[in-house]
Amino acid sequence: MQNEKVVLNGMAMQRALTRITYEIIEKNKGVENLVLIGIKTRGVFLANRIANRLKKLENTDIPVIELDITKYRDDNKNDSSNEKVATNVVDINNKNVVLVDDVLFTGRTVRAALGAINEIGRPKRISLAVLVDRGHRELPIRADFVGKNLPSSKDEKIKVLVSEIDDRDGVEITKG
Repeated sequence: MQNEKVVLNGMAMQRALTRITYEIIEKNKGVENLVLIGIKTRGVFLANRIANRLKKLENTDIPVIELDITKYRDDNKNDSSNEKVATNVVDINNKNVVLVDDVLFTGRTVRAALGAINEIGRPKRISLAVLVDRGHRELPIRADFVGKNLPSSKDEKIKVLVSEIDDRDGVEITKG
């Protein structure tokens, strides 16, 4: 049996996302010219939650693009060259883009996402927001907005739970 430890419960996860939302507003001096891009799958749900908070705080609809990075991964050599990289695409040229993902680990997912973003436009700036930063980078990538830094060993797994898929919110760490 795997040993699971709850690191963030649903309320703590909400607070982390709210803090990230305020930091995004502050760093971008408002929400004009802002686009959120969520990395499938859980990053999309987190990006939508941030967009909902931005709407409540700034009374502005912020577009959310769903990004599928499958064909840009360096560990997946499937030929999926005719698959769509993004849905809900809006013009990102000269926009401030916030790339949203659930966990930042080696940095390879973010590297793949940057390649996919190049296919849909050329933003003015790209920032990275993650719910959990667990360290162990293999690439020179760092998050601009972090919900929780969670140093972990490589044999541990971080599981982000979102109610849209998992029927509850939270972050768990498992030895495994």
